[in-house]
Amino acid sequence: MNLRRDVFQAIADPTRRAILMLVATQSMTAGAIASNFNTARPTVSKHLQILTECELLKQEQSGREIHYYINAKKMKDVAEFIEPFRKMWDDRFNKLEAVMKNYQSKEK
Repeated sequence: MNLRRDVFQAIADPTRRAILMLVATQSMTAGAIASNFNTARPTVSKHLQILTECELLKQEQSGREIHYYINAKKMKDVAEFIEPFRKMWDDRFNKLEAVMKNYQSKEK
């Protein structure tokens, strides 16, 4: 059975999030990405494989090198999924802030 990797499990890893940040503004080769980490290159390659399988990164062959770049559409899909939760928590924190301000003003 061929299971696709889960996008949210992929971005849960701090190294993979760091890789996404690195390639957010420009495409990079695996070697250039690996040079930013204090781990073995095969470890970074595994992270790149996972991000590619989740379609968060795309690959483009340029001669002998493979360049990795952000898949903006997939990142937008993730952001759109998360947005309602962000709004919910913003509302909750704003209500808590109002309660705390009210409480502080009664203490004075």
